[in-house]
Amino acid sequence: MEPEPRQDSFLSLLKKGNKASAAAMVGNLIIAIVKGVAAALSGSGAMFASTMHSIADAVNQGFVFGGSVLAEKQPTRRFPTGFGRVVNIFCMVAVMVVAIMAYETVKEGWNLLQHPAEAHGFWLNSIVLLFSIAVDGFVLIKAMKGILEETRVSAQGFGIIPAAVSHVGRAAPATRLVFYEDIVATLGSTLALIAVVVTSFTAFKALDGVMTILIGFLMVGVAFRVGFDNMVGLIGVAAPRVIEEKVGELILSDPDVTDINQIRITQEGRYYHIDGLIELRKGLTLALADDIKFRVRDKLLSDPDITDVTLGIIEDNGVPDWTPERLEELPD
Repeated sequence: MEPEPRQDSFLSLLKKGNKASAAAMVGNLIIAIVKGVAAALSGSGAMFASTMHSIADAVNQGFVFGGSVLAEKQPTRRFPTGFGRVVNIFCMVAVMVVAIMAYETVKEGWNLLQHPAEAHGFWLNSIVLLFSIAVDGFVLIKAMKGILEETRVSAQGFGIIPAAVSHVGRAAPATRLVFYEDIVATLGSTLALIAVVVTSFTAFKALDGVMTILIGFLMVGVAFRVGFDNMVGLIGVAAPRVIEEKVGELILSDPDVTDINQIRITQEGRYYHIDGLIELRKGLTLALADDIKFRVRDKLLSDPDITDVTLGIIEDNGVPDWTPERLEELPD
């Protein structure tokens, strides 16, 4: 019987946890406290909505960070493919928190539409919301950099924004959640600031309720988007086309490999599992063919995002299976 794989210490697992979610958790906790005090002193509904969003974000990121830590555990005899999907479970819990907070926010906005409240403390609200925009913006930039790091994409300056948007689908579930939530958090604080300014200097008091409802609907959008992504992850999803192309190039770069007969790459969390059948040139002995298979396997496992590789080998059948036409049929 094989020995139980060596497990990492709790401290080493913490270090491997998702850094973007940890930063978001701390940042949103500070923001929620500051916003809560400002909302209580000023009576602003938009500020209350923004406070609810920050509380939801702080709780969510705590769940997500915990999930990302557990997802880094080494495979065991009982769970041989590892714990990558654990983070999807924690993200689903976070989605439920967002949904509840969204409902409460929309309800509060509807009450403010029917019974507009007289807000005061203009400078306090403005300073708090500007502080919130700055912190959420910092976390959002950190999340975008995390996306680029996880997807091995290089970008500088303002170029990180389109690069992160283009590749967010291949990032870790935790990083994707931080990215989506902080877009809404930054936008929500901006809308709340607009509401504070308008209701303080005009008679349009209903804007407070309108902005509150809008922030609630933005939270609903995040819940649906993140919920769908993690539901797919829990079911088991094929790797993106760019990953399959990359794996195919790595396999075919071996001079003794002539074709890829079939391959299946599944994604768990931010890691990939490969199960394939490769074709080798004719005339090889079994011992040499085995050496080639292990050489290709080790090359694939050198990628930090690939954790499990199972390869079968057959002699070249003379029929090209890995073709550009096949790649065009793969989902993006």
